[in-house]
Amino acid sequence: MIQPRRVLAIDDEKNITFVIKAILEKGGFQVDAFNDPKLALVELERTEYSVVITDLYMPGFSGMELLSEMKLKHPTIPVIMITAFGTVESAVQALKNGAFDFLTKPFEQGEILNVVEKAANTYNLRRQEPQGATSESQLQQSIIVGKSPQMQEALRVIQKVAASPSTVLITGESGTGKELVALELHRYSDRSDKPFIKINCAAIPHNLIETEMFGYEKGAFTGAVGSKPGRFELAHEGTLFLDEIAEMPLEMQVKLLRAIQESEFERVGGLQTIKINVRLICAANKSLETEVREGRFREDLFYRLNVVPIYIAPLRERREDIEDLIFFFIRKFNERLNKNVESIDTLCLKALLQYQWPGNIRQLENVMERAVLMNESNFLTLQDLPVEIVQESTKNPQSDFEYSAALKEMQTGGSFKGIIKRQTQKVEREIIERVLRQNDGNITKTAEKLGLSRKGLQLKLKELGIAAR
Repeated sequence: MIQPRRVLAIDDEKNITFVIKAILEKGGFQVDAFNDPKLALVELERTEYSVVITDLYMPGFSGMELLSEMKLKHPTIPVIMITAFGTVESAVQALKNGAFDFLTKPFEQGEILNVVEKAANTYNLRRQEPQGATSESQLQQSIIVGKSPQMQEALRVIQKVAASPSTVLITGESGTGKELVALELHRYSDRSDKPFIKINCAAIPHNLIETEMFGYEKGAFTGAVGSKPGRFELAHEGTLFLDEIAEMPLEMQVKLLRAIQESEFERVGGLQTIKINVRLICAANKSLETEVREGRFREDLFYRLNVVPIYIAPLRERREDIEDLIFFFIRKFNERLNKNVESIDTLCLKALLQYQWPGNIRQLENVMERAVLMNESNFLTLQDLPVEIVQESTKNPQSDFEYSAALKEMQTGGSFKGIIKRQTQKVEREIIERVLRQNDGNITKTAEKLGLSRKGLQLKLKELGIAAR
């Protein structure tokens, strides 16, 4: 479900702010309305807003003056100008001064909802961007994206234990962001200026894991033409992150337990005992309790590692985090891929929000990278998403995306882009027809429900061949 965004509406006429508030709250926004622009600016210092809507002509303090104030103190918040005296000149001047968009009274419900939706999406992108010099408060912001109760609880534990030397065990499904949690623990610790060394226990052959962990001396085995430090040694006075710890072989678990208990080890083939000061963080995508019961993990090592447990819930259990992650990844891949995606279509966003994400954040990140890369405009739509995600968003007893038919068409030489376009149009047609029926064919109400302007919906009806009553 899309979370409510907060909008500040300013107009010296009470009936105008009343109408704006009614329209936007029906569209899922939270709205604070003011008839005095100076009082509104005071509220801006206390409350976070995604969008500001202001009248252009107000006695005592004009919308242009308010826009100038916003650009100085709140540059990331989009400002939408509204006036009954709109001219081309005033619209152009407002946009030149930094307004996000310009509407004239009287405005249609679908029109204002569409503009505010785009502005709110733009704000979500902007707030992820670095804003010049980093302040002390910015340094304290978490690198973990998530406002769900589960992630807020994880952040609370992180902030409480990060400064301690205690061992932390992070559990959760693959792709949930366990390494980010480990990085966050290191970043908040008094070791943040020391090394953060990581090792994936599942990625190293069992016969090499000891040398990776503890290093080796010259001549320790065939091919050891020189000595080499291991990860424990490299992490001295810093943090060592052992990912997928459940995959560590039993014989190596004994040596790891000794290194943790005694804070010392010997390199393979070496006689000298090396003392270490390492903060250990481990992660597992399996239940270590189950691994202990089935004899694949040492019980004494489990208790040694499980001092501070942190569980990261899968994305499907914290769906309120998905929207923030979507905009975070759009901003990230705009930078990396030199793209300029500014917003996302309502149907596209809903499809992403409804998907189950079996691969969690890693899968979402990959999907967003592909979407941004393949997008040919500055606005993501259903056509930018993989087939299976659009299919999931339309699953019901009466409608199917005909995924197997699409695959068969591709196998027989059909154009992938053409197939996606046709299937996307089918999805759009089904959704629009369903909403039209729910609203008894009322174009204005249907456009409002879909987050489109009346004109935009009429164009879509013509494109899809839908006859409106």
